[in-house]
Formats: sequence, C-alpha cells, structure tokens
Amino acid sequence: MKHPVIKAIGVLLFIALLGAVVFWPEAEAPAGGDTPEVIVLKGASQFDENHVFTRTLRKFEELVKEYYGKPVEFTLYLNSELGLEKDYFAYMNQGVSLDYAIVSPSHMSTFSMSAPLMDMPFLFRDVDHWNKVLDGDALQPIADDVFRKADVMLIGFAGGGTRNLIVKRPVTNMRELQGLNMRVMGAPIQTRIFQAVKAAPTVIAYSEIYNAIQTGVIDAAENEASGIRHMKFYEVGPEICLTRHAITVRPVAFSGKTFRRLPADLQAAIVKAGREAGAHGRHLESSEDAAILAEMEKEGKLRTHAFTEREELLRLAEPVKAEYAKSIGAEDVLARVNAVR
Repeated sequence: MKHPVIKAIGVLLFIALLGAVVFWPEAEAPAGGDTPEVIVLKGASQFDENHVFTRTLRKFEELVKEYYGKPVEFTLYLNSELGLEKDYFAYMNQGVSLDYAIVSPSHMSTFSMSAPLMDMPFLFRDVDHWNKVLDGDALQPIADDVFRKADVMLIGFAGGGTRNLIVKRPVTNMRELQGLNMRVMGAPIQTRIFQAVKAAPTVIAYSEIYNAIQTGVIDAAENEASGIRHMKFYEVGPEICLTRHAITVRPVAFSGKTFRRLPADLQAAIVKAGREAGAHGRHLESSEDAAILAEMEKEGKLRTHAFTEREELLRLAEPVKAEYAKSIGAEDVLARVNAVR
C-alpha cells in the first residue's frame, strides 16, 4: 500500500499537469495527434487597458486569431508588470519572458544606430506624410537593421502623438520663437534641432518641467496632448504653439527567436496582423491626440496658436537632419522618407 504522503503528492502532480499550458513547437509535437498543440504568446504594456498602446496590442491579438484560424492564446502583462519598454526590448532580443510589445525607437539604439532617426524632430512634414511613410517601406532599412542586430522584428508602426510647444506666452512666428528658453529631451539631436530653429534649448528631467516653468527656470517645453493633460502642464504653460515638430512612431515589435519556432501559417498571420494593428493604433492615437487638445481648449485650460512660419522651421532643420542621418548611417532612409509624397 502506498504511503499517504506519496499518494497525495501524486494527486497534486496530476492536477498540476492537467492545468499546465504546453507550447509544443511544430517540429517537436507529439506523434499520433493525441495531444493538441497549444501556443501561448506573451506581450507587455506599461499601461492599463484604456491606453492606446494596450488597445493596439489587443487588436494585434484579435487579428492574429482571425488570420491563423487555429488555437492560439495570448497573455498580456499590463501596468509595467514586466518592467519598462527598454526591458521589453531586451527580453525579445534574448527570446525569454516576452514575445511582443510596443517599444519606443530610442530603446533600440543599443543595437541599431539608425533606429532613433524615427524620433527625430521635423522628420515628417505633416500627419499625411507621416501616415504615408509608415504605410509604405521607407523605414524598411531600419527594420532590417534592428532585426539583423537585435533579432527583433518590427512588424507594424503605431504612434501618432503630435508634439507642440508649451509656452507661458503666445509664440506664433520666428521672431517670437528666437531665444525661447525651452526644455528638450536628452538626445543630442533634440538640442541641435531646436538650436537650428533659433530657440534656446536646455535639458531638464521630465519630472521637473512643471516647477521649472512655474519658477521661470525655463519659459517653455514640448509634448503631446496626452502628456500636457496628464502632467497638467497647461497650468503653467497655457499657450500651445502648434509647431507640430514631431509625430511619434512606436513600432510593434516581435521576438525573432520566438517567430522562428512558430508554424509557417502562424508566422504569416503575425506579420499581417502586426501591420494592420499598427495602422489601427495610428488612427486611434492621432485622432485622440487632436481630440484631447480640443477638449482642453474648450474647457478653457489652454489656448492654441498656429505657427505662421512652419516652412521656415522645416528649412532650418533640414541641414541638421541630414548631418545627423549621415552620422548614424541613415542617409538613405532620410532620403526615402523625404521622397514620399
């Protein structure tokens, strides 16, 4: 007769096995077809279910299931449960813990020098140009470089937040912009671009922007509508100058190591779903960005001002963009982007 403890352990192991989710790679699936293949893909978002990035990833999951037509499951970790975007990219590079996520181009720079070009100010002439670039193949050399060096696939392009100036006083032309003491992000290209357009950029931590404007350390900053609302920058910088100097690009990324383990028809579904989910995310974010700004203006929290000499901004920024693209080996990509009409 079996010892009661041994018997109890056996029961617990049996229950655990029943509850386990097993991913059998196609080449290693059990013979005879007795055990169905259950594929589980893991994703992550720094945000909750309401954020546009999370909704974009949910759309990706939905489309993969539709196009694959066979059992596939998704586990999406929210609210930075698996860390931040830089961690997500590292996990996908290593092929552990995570299979898909939306990641800022800046977090790819360790592997690909050309990736940060996607975040460069004045890369896009307007929203229409931005959308056409992301719908086409102008950025394909960057995607190829990231895949070759990091083994992470860029299967779609989301984004759509438009960045404008947040100022204490109205700024509508080059004369009013000249010498404007403004906060910029830490990447050197940000400082060089805003110096080129005659502003006076300075690097300050994001968390210190509100106090810096309030106390007069700086007179302006720049951000998207969602950031303006979330950080209440309108309380200290209620005049929004519509420079539209950047429109965000946020790639939908997938681990190359995971991808190669998957059946060919699931691979095809992932590639198709990634492209379509990215376009869906762009529509969501770009439309919501404009709506948030309009809502805050209607509520009297801020006032928007057209920048009447935007073509001059583009002209002044062009040499700096070209020099930067050359320094990171992305001259051909910049030319491809500029050629899109």
